[in-house]
Amino acid sequence: MALHEIQTPALLVDLDALDRNIDRMRQAIEESGVRLRAHAKTHKSADIARIQIERGAACGICCQKVSEAEAMVRAGISDVLVANEVRDPAKLARLARLARHARIIVCADDPAAVPDLSAAAVEAGTTLEVLVEIDCGAGRCGIAPGIPARDLAVAISEAPGLRFAGIQAYHGRAQHMPTADARRAAIASAEALTRDTVALVAAAGLSCDIVGGAGTGTYPLEAASGIWNELQCGSYVFMDADYRRVLGTTANAGFEHALFVLTSVISRAPGRAVGDAGLKSFSVDSGLPVVHQLDGVTCTGLSDEHCQLDDPQGQLAINQRLQLIPGHCDPTCNLYDWYVGIRGGRVETLWPVTARGKLY
Repeated sequence: MALHEIQTPALLVDLDALDRNIDRMRQAIEESGVRLRAHAKTHKSADIARIQIERGAACGICCQKVSEAEAMVRAGISDVLVANEVRDPAKLARLARLARHARIIVCADDPAAVPDLSAAAVEAGTTLEVLVEIDCGAGRCGIAPGIPARDLAVAISEAPGLRFAGIQAYHGRAQHMPTADARRAAIASAEALTRDTVALVAAAGLSCDIVGGAGTGTYPLEAASGIWNELQCGSYVFMDADYRRVLGTTANAGFEHALFVLTSVISRAPGRAVGDAGLKSFSVDSGLPVVHQLDGVTCTGLSDEHCQLDDPQGQLAINQRLQLIPGHCDPTCNLYDWYVGIRGGRVETLWPVTARGKLY
C-alpha cells in the first residue's frame, strides 16, 4: 500500500529513520562503554524492543507499570526493569510471579516497602532484583541520597527473596530543560549525589551492578560521568516536536523524527484547511503537532476529531496526506492499536502497540 492509500488517522513509523536512530544509539553506548536499557514506555511495542535488543542496542528494557512488563514478557522480552515503585499487594504478587519467566527488576524508595516485596517474592518462589531509587533532583519518587539510601540498600540485601541490584538515579525534569547549560548543571548535581550514594553503599559491602538513569535529553552527560553504567533512554527511537525544541533542529542531536501521525485533509477554505486527526489522535501536553516537510503549513489547534491547519499559500488539497510530528511521542503512541511501518513511501509492516492501555 502506498502512503496516500493509508486510512487516516494512522500512526506511522519511518523504518529507515528508526533503524538509523537505533544504530546511532548503539554507536554512542559502544563508544562510552555503558549499557542501554531502552525505555519501552515510549513505544510500548515488543517488536521494537526486540529490534533494539537483537541489534545490540539494548541489554533489556524499562517499563513503568506491572501490566506493561507482563505484556512485554508474554511477547518474549526476558530482561525487564519496572523503573517505578510498586506498592499494591496484588501488583506485587503479579510482579513476583512474572519473575518465574524473566529477569525482573523493580525500584524501591521506602524501607516500609521491603517486607512487602520480600513476602511477595517468597510466596511466588522467585527472586526480585531491587534498585534503590534516589531523588537526585527530579522531586518525584526517590529516597534521600546518602545514608538513607544506603540503609535501604542494606535492608534489601538482607531480605529473603530479594537481591540488591544497584541505584536508580533518573533526573526526569532535566530531560526537557530548555538550555544545554541548565541540563548540564542539573546532571552535575545529580552526579554528585549519585556518586556519594554509591560510595556509601560500597562502604557497606554492597556492589551496584546497575547505576541507572539518563534520558534522551541528557544521556551524553551521564554516559561520560563514569558513575552511571546503564542508560534508560526511550524517546530517541522516535523523537518528537518537544525534543526538537529542546535539543535544536540539527537532526535532534543526532536523531531523526521517525514517528508521525498521518492525517487527511477533509475541508478547505481560503488560507486554511482541516485534517481528520484531532485530540483523540495526539497528546498535546507538550504542545501542538508540527507539520513535517511542508513549509508554510502549520497546525494551529485541535478539537476532538479535527486538526486546524494554517495554509496561507493554498498548498493543500482535499484528501492530501500530511505527516504530523507529535508534541509528545510517548502518550501519543498509547492512543493507537497499530504502528504502520513505512519504507520508501510504502507500507512494509504492521506492529501492534503491545502494551497499549497497560496502565496498572
